[in-house]
Amino acid sequence: MELNGKTALITGGISGIGRATARGLALEGVRTIALVDMGEDTASVAEEMNRELEREIMIPYRGDVVDTDFRERVFANMEERFGLVNLCVPAAGITRDRLAVKIDKKSDPVKLDLYSESDFRRVLDVDLIAPIYWALRCAGSVAQDRAKRGLKRWEPDEMVQGAIVLIGSVSSAGNRGQISYATAKAGLEGAQATLAMEAIFHGVRCAIIHPGFTDTPMVQALGEKIVQEQVLPNTQLRRLIRPDEIAEAIVFLLKNSAVSGRLWADAGWHPSA
Repeated sequence: MELNGKTALITGGISGIGRATARGLALEGVRTIALVDMGEDTASVAEEMNRELEREIMIPYRGDVVDTDFRERVFANMEERFGLVNLCVPAAGITRDRLAVKIDKKSDPVKLDLYSESDFRRVLDVDLIAPIYWALRCAGSVAQDRAKRGLKRWEPDEMVQGAIVLIGSVSSAGNRGQISYATAKAGLEGAQATLAMEAIFHGVRCAIIHPGFTDTPMVQALGEKIVQEQVLPNTQLRRLIRPDEIAEAIVFLLKNSAVSGRLWADAGWHPSA
């Protein structure tokens, strides 16, 4: 797929994998990128990236990715200004890590402490439901544009019209202390497989990448002790993955129409039980 001249949207776009992907797409000639994030510095980061790239390419949108009205405003504004949104990488994510079941043995009687339902729902809202609906809306942008032009089922000679990459995780296979995060990332696999089957009717591909532990604010929040003692010893590279390494793989997935389904970028992650 030719990325030059396309319009992209990235959530979680001002840091980590999202920011690295935005920069990678800009270097591939993508015309415009909606930089979506809830950070207070969303606009300033977009301005900084535009100065670095020496062109006005990053368009900042600040808001909560789970907000349906916000999502629609972003797409409506992008479509009005730049036409259909061809590319989508919904990279925003959170963690709320802790063991699923704890026992307070000091209490009398012994007290059961289960993982918080409110934390579980919030993680699923941000890490599962939100990325699915940003992806659906991107596919819908292409589908609506085709309908306006009187086009029906996509044919190969038209070339691919759009592409989506969902951000999974090595934790989708299960990971101690990540009951909510692992559930959300595993759920994205089913969404990707289904959307890939449906969206190709409109000429839109959908893939998923499963990064290993990457040097992002989310992983840094785990603390140096956990990274050094529980993460790095379980990887073949014995270091955190760089965001730009994951970004390169995402750009590859967007560009190469022969590649579909899942890509593991895990630095040789082999956790012990």
